[in-house]
Amino acid sequence: MICRKLCVFFLQWEFVCVITGFNLAYPITPWRFKLSCMPANATHDSFLLPAGLSKNTSNLNGLYGAVVEGEFNSSGTYFSNLSQATFHCCFWSEQDTNCTVHTDNTEGKTVVSTVNSLIFQQLGANWNIQCQMKGDLKLFICYMESLLRNPFKNYDLKVHLLYVLPEVLEDFFLVPQKGSFTKVQCNCNVHECCECHVPVPAAKLNYTLLAYFKVTSGGMFFRSPLMSVQPINVVKPDPPLGLHMEITDRGNLKISWSSPTQVPFPLQYQVKYSENSTIMRQANETVVATFLLVDGVLPGSTYEVQVRGRRLDGPGMWSDWSTPQTFTTQDVIYFPPKILTTVGSNVSFHCIYKNEKILSSKKIIWWMNLAEKIPRSQYTVVNDHVSKVTFPSVNATKPRGKFTYDAVYCCSEQECHHRYAELYVVDVNINISCETDGYLTKMTCRWSPNTSQSLAGNTLQLRYHRSTLYCSDIPYIHPKSEPKECHLQKDGFYECVFQPIFLLSGYTMWIRVNHSLGLLESPPTCFLPDSVVKPLPPSSVKAEITVNVGLLKLSWEKPIFPENNLQFQIRYGLHGKETQWKVHEVRDAKSKSASLSVPDLCAVYSAQVRCKRLDGLGYWSDWSKPAYTVVTDVKAPVRGPEFWRIIDGDITKKEKNITLLWKPLKKNDSLCSVSRYVINHYTSHNGTWSEDVGNHTQFTFVWTEQVHMVTVVAINSIGASSSNFNLTFSWPISKVNAVQSLSAYPLNSSCVFLSWIPLPSDYNLMYYIIEWKNLNEDDGIKWLRIPSHIKKYFIHDNFIPFEKYQFNLYPVFMEGVAKPKIITSFTPDNVEKLRNDAGLYVIVPIIISSSILLLGTLLISHQRMKKLFWEDVPNPKNCSWAQGLNFQKRTDIL
Repeated sequence: MICRKLCVFFLQWEFVCVITGFNLAYPITPWRFKLSCMPANATHDSFLLPAGLSKNTSNLNGLYGAVVEGEFNSSGTYFSNLSQATFHCCFWSEQDTNCTVHTDNTEGKTVVSTVNSLIFQQLGANWNIQCQMKGDLKLFICYMESLLRNPFKNYDLKVHLLYVLPEVLEDFFLVPQKGSFTKVQCNCNVHECCECHVPVPAAKLNYTLLAYFKVTSGGMFFRSPLMSVQPINVVKPDPPLGLHMEITDRGNLKISWSSPTQVPFPLQYQVKYSENSTIMRQANETVVATFLLVDGVLPGSTYEVQVRGRRLDGPGMWSDWSTPQTFTTQDVIYFPPKILTTVGSNVSFHCIYKNEKILSSKKIIWWMNLAEKIPRSQYTVVNDHVSKVTFPSVNATKPRGKFTYDAVYCCSEQECHHRYAELYVVDVNINISCETDGYLTKMTCRWSPNTSQSLAGNTLQLRYHRSTLYCSDIPYIHPKSEPKECHLQKDGFYECVFQPIFLLSGYTMWIRVNHSLGLLESPPTCFLPDSVVKPLPPSSVKAEITVNVGLLKLSWEKPIFPENNLQFQIRYGLHGKETQWKVHEVRDAKSKSASLSVPDLCAVYSAQVRCKRLDGLGYWSDWSKPAYTVVTDVKAPVRGPEFWRIIDGDITKKEKNITLLWKPLKKNDSLCSVSRYVINHYTSHNGTWSEDVGNHTQFTFVWTEQVHMVTVVAINSIGASSSNFNLTFSWPISKVNAVQSLSAYPLNSSCVFLSWIPLPSDYNLMYYIIEWKNLNEDDGIKWLRIPSHIKKYFIHDNFIPFEKYQFNLYPVFMEGVAKPKIITSFTPDNVEKLRNDAGLYVIVPIIISSSILLLGTLLISHQRMKKLFWEDVPNPKNCSWAQGLNFQKRTDIL
């Protein structure tokens, strides 16, 4: 704020009023100007022009020189006898030091009143005036002060500023109408300084404001000539903000600041600074940018800086100087002091080292984390005082506790200063993946921030640029990019959704790492939504095992989108808790079904289908909902069941009861079920008949014929088994002796070894039947069918020691069943072994279990005793004083 003393000069008891012409409006300049008035009949020598103002009446130059005529007027009768006088007024400024004073009565002269103003007529009047628009652009302020000191007593003094702010000026209001001006009272303090405030709406900053001063005292008044100004042209900005100094990456002192708020136009700035180092220097520079670089910075220097600003293009006023700021450089200067870079980059640090004096750059040594001396091959001597070290192809910084950077030290040969530079190396190879949904309405992109988590205080942002059509051959970071809001998911990935999308537009994306040290950006990658489609899964999936063919057949419907040709993938497996999937590829785009061979036609299969573009672009769809097969009969049974018989009745009679026994067919043989069994009979007298036994697995009939053959047939919904087992009952053959010997050797409680020696025979041997049963228990017989070429066999069953078992061996010929070989005891050489083995099987597990339990108890007791009686003894090898000592060497031997 510029405010000078305001003094309006009046005669004691002889106050007069000067009325000026309104035919001219003085344009207010953005600097201080003066208003000088003098009587018309005064000589140039008697007119007290301010210093530097020329009295040349024939010259008028500068921005504007206004000469107007004014008069004094009195409304009181006390001054009725005063003589008449005419006054001329002149505006001038520091930029305009010449002003013409007209003595003739020119146009625009107002009504002249008679007044006797002796002193005023002799001295005239001189005022300093300055008007400005405050930096907040809300208040127009005018200051005024008198250049003359009043030697007389002042009456009650009041100063007003009358103004009008019209939208359109018509002839500059040559004859202002009464009431068109708004009056504001000025604040005049005890120091005879007046300050006038005019509120200006923001929308009228470019309008022309017309104003004049009116001074009253003791019934007399003075009115200044009319003045005009556009408020926008006399703005005095606030001082620049946030003055800050730092050493740049190149070793310069950077003085930076911020523009004041609410300034509607660009500014220019004036910077003044002083440097106190080994050499004193001062400077005053004008810049357009909001910073200034000062070179030649040395350690231990102190800088004091101030900045001010004014309008760059057009008139305006300089702001006040900002508050002085002081900056002192350190004894060791690193530039840059901190580097943020990416993996694989080459980085360099510079250093100026000062101890008592600045160290020669040839004597500077560089260290990393004070643990690794950097080879001299990486040093560069920049000049006498500046040393440079370069790190080629840097690796990612490994965090060490709370430190997420590597400390780079610049040292002398004797010591290292405690200050250091910081190197942050971040891996920004962040993988971004995108996929377009099956409806082609949105594209979802995902990325993981794990690679850049080591940098504390950073924020990550996905940025993208959408090209009109397709992706460029080499993706690049476009200068016009937009941020995309992404949300962190539970799996640690960020997810961003683009909707709506342009299928054929290229979306170039990258991750920007924002940090206080700077910005890092991941390598860009481009996605074409049409090329990253994840189709909807196929629908209407059905699975079945085909009847008579016996294949797993699947059918499906392809999704509506995309319209490209699709390939399909089928996975199938036995339905269960953990399905072991097999995969089958279908590359025929027109195919909607597939038939697969499966090993088990009577199992429930689960099958799913997914699809992908045939050209390989995009992603596989999700698997369809599973389809399951239903177990049904797919073929007639492969064969009938194996069966044996039990013969009851008196052997002296020719009539016996035969009970046939068989096991239910497995699914692989029945394909896939058996609804009933049928027994076919064939006798020696060509008698043939069938009997349906339903789902029963045994059947009894009477054997009365010399020869009687039976067959058991399995039947399901498809048909009857075509391959069946036959069993012939023959009285003559039943008396044939076909086995010389049979031996039974017990191996353990679950296995008995049988061996036999057959006798030569003229009959066609088909197979053997082995029967065994526990004679001490009535739990029925068990039997096995053995191929005819086998002469020894291991029977696996639960054999109880000391129990008595019977083993029967039946040779079965095509002509009938021969006489069995029967034994009712084990071979004597192995009975004792079986008894010993039986005890061993009981004792050994008990011994092993007891040993394990005892060992566990001893281990637990040892740990508890150790904690109870022994304290933890520190390892001396972890102590710094013990490094290099051999603790196994005796020290008591001299």
